[in-house]
Amino acid sequence: MYQFIETIRIESGQIQNIAYHNARFNRTRSTFFGSSETIDLIDFIQPSPHELGILKCRLIYSRDIDEISYAPYTIRPVHTLKLVEDKAIRYPYKSVNRENINQLFDQRSGADDVLITRDGRLTDTSIANVALYNGTSWVTPSTPLLAGTQRAKLLDQHAIIEKEILVEELSGYSAITLFNAMIEFQALTLPINALL
Repeated sequence: MYQFIETIRIESGQIQNIAYHNARFNRTRSTFFGSSETIDLIDFIQPSPHELGILKCRLIYSRDIDEISYAPYTIRPVHTLKLVEDKAIRYPYKSVNRENINQLFDQRSGADDVLITRDGRLTDTSIANVALYNGTSWVTPSTPLLAGTQRAKLLDQHAIIEKEILVEELSGYSAITLFNAMIEFQALTLPINALL
């Protein structure tokens, strides 16, 4: 049975970006299980309104919600990224099965994470979408492995722009930022020479 995951940031009891999580959750259920019933995750996520700090809500589902868990969250430090090429990798849905991504992560050769390329085009790290700074704008690859919820929000807000980014174009950028549902935009930013 296919299982999928939503990872949702809860900050001081407030659920973040729920509309984007709902959209992906229901789109995935429709695609894989033919489910036409729309579920609002707000009806199932029950954070304590008195919980301070940041919680990671991990929701595992197939046609229906299978499991919901909560845990305190802190950003895992990333100071270096290793470029790793994989021509065949695909991860268009946020699946519980991350075996291919984990195999690429194991190739990081002492770096903190990998920046995965496919056919010489930038995609994502093992855990996050990316955007690169060109001196005037933050540019996100138009070829992500997973079009994340935070990425969708940032595109809608015009905080980032989408463009194909080739490995040989990296010298035209000064910084790279990693972001996902848990890591806020620009909270984890590295100089471009952090790419190994």
